[in-house]
Amino acid sequence: MTVLTPLRAPEKQIGSPRHGRGFWLIAAVYLVALAFSTVPTPLYPLYQRADGFSAFTVTVVFAVYAIGVITSLLLAGHVSDWTGRHRVLQASLGLELLAGVLFLTWTALPGLIVARFLTGLGVGMLTATATAYLLELHKAHRPEAAGTRFGVVSSAANLGGLGAGTLVAGALAQFVTSPLRTPYVVFLFLLALSVVAVAAAPETVTAPAVRPRYRPQGVRIAGHKRTVLVATASAFAAFAVFGLFTSLAPSFVAGALHYPSRLLAGVTVFVVFGAGAASQALSGRLTPRTRFVSGLAAQAAGLIVLATGMEAASLPLFLIGGAIAGAGAGILFKSAVGTIAAGAPAHQRGESLAGLFLIAYLGLVGPVLGLGLAGQYVAATTSMLWFTGILLTLLGAVLTVDRWGTN
Repeated sequence: MTVLTPLRAPEKQIGSPRHGRGFWLIAAVYLVALAFSTVPTPLYPLYQRADGFSAFTVTVVFAVYAIGVITSLLLAGHVSDWTGRHRVLQASLGLELLAGVLFLTWTALPGLIVARFLTGLGVGMLTATATAYLLELHKAHRPEAAGTRFGVVSSAANLGGLGAGTLVAGALAQFVTSPLRTPYVVFLFLLALSVVAVAAAPETVTAPAVRPRYRPQGVRIAGHKRTVLVATASAFAAFAVFGLFTSLAPSFVAGALHYPSRLLAGVTVFVVFGAGAASQALSGRLTPRTRFVSGLAAQAAGLIVLATGMEAASLPLFLIGGAIAGAGAGILFKSAVGTIAAGAPAHQRGESLAGLFLIAYLGLVGPVLGLGLAGQYVAATTSMLWFTGILLTLLGAVLTVDRWGTN
């Protein structure tokens, strides 16, 4: 029997508990899917030794992954706005499961390339969809709350997942007897659980009465032009740092710095993404302007320390610079996502976020390919220093455009 207590003030009502549970389920799915995408990162030196390919080939393999992401964003990153979040997430997880099977059964270079492309396709479908889905679940569960929880959790799932994948894969590669297989077995199990988790989460998109005509996603991002330019350039710069550490950094640590440990390779990448995820969580109470400026400053300072560590062949300085740059990149990317998510109307949110991720992933592939190509002709340290200088110039340009618009 229910006992009424009229002297007690009624508690503020919240939305459906199903949406609250769904929020955490989708956050876990997001983390697992992004973690799977970085599993090969600490394993690249093992693939190199097995097949005898160069560091430039590693950048090509990485670029194939990014091309898969970009292709998927162009073709399917926006369709969840009218087909529903469930369908797109299930399709993306299916692609990642297929990629995991290929990683297990086809370990030669061609198999690695195909599996990385499929992984990219899955991630491209998932990133914008999962981000929009989390925002909608958050609003449905806590309709009167601010977006702080959404911002922290979505960013942590993204960057935390990318870092967790390298850490788990690096640890397994260091201590198990089948380093090119065991990490994929573990993640195939987690991906299968993710399929179940998506099915258990409530759908947040109501199919329109008239289904829109399909068209590929352009770079269409709703919002003020200068604001969109600053946000997309910030995302590009942030992902350029992440691209460096998920492609060439493990080989650089093993080669130029002479630390071949697979666990250390995983830790190196985890430090960058972990710092990015932590900085995003800690920056939640900053004003948007302060968050943007602090992200720019931290990434620039980290790149300078990183360049110093590369020039001095110092692993501690390299890691410290990577952590600071990763923290800055994490804040900068959070600022970009928050700006675009807040400025886009609901019916364009998935499309706008897909456009942002499209630009971000161009930052992931373009600079890294250039870095790998330069490494064919100059020393790795020299090419990495060029990379640092170009990124510092880009950050300065972003700040200039932002200040010009606020004056």
